[in-house]
Amino acid sequence: MLLKNHLIEVFKQASLENNFLLKENVVLKWVHRFGIDSLNDLLIYSSLQKENQREEENQEQISLVDEVDEENQEQIKLELLKTFENIEETNCESNYLKIYNNNQVFKTQEDPNQINQHIKTPKLPLPNIKNLRKWINKDKKAS
Repeated sequence: MLLKNHLIEVFKQASLENNFLLKENVVLKWVHRFGIDSLNDLLIYSSLQKENQREEENQEQISLVDEVDEENQEQIKLELLKTFENIEETNCESNYLKIYNNNQVFKTQEDPNQINQHIKTPKLPLPNIKNLRKWINKDKKAS
């Protein structure tokens, strides 16, 4: 590993750890070895690496957020499916109850008709008017 690459890596680590003494030491070595004119290379390269690292971290965070969102969406879909199934079940149950109640009402409507038919006694036909006087007279004589 070249000295420049090594110093750049150490400077980058010191920047991440906010170690000002180490950063100052690296800058002094850089200036002593490569000159003050090349100090911009260290600072620019380090700042570019920082920006790249920040972008990578942001991408990682975005991907984590996306994964969490996908999991939440899957959970929401599952919950919606469950509630939809529950609604269908309750609708089916209510339909069965309606049908059952309608059948019960129909049966109870049949039952009074049957009871009325049993209570009613069949009426005898009235005698003809000519025979009515004879019939009335027979009843009077008998009493």
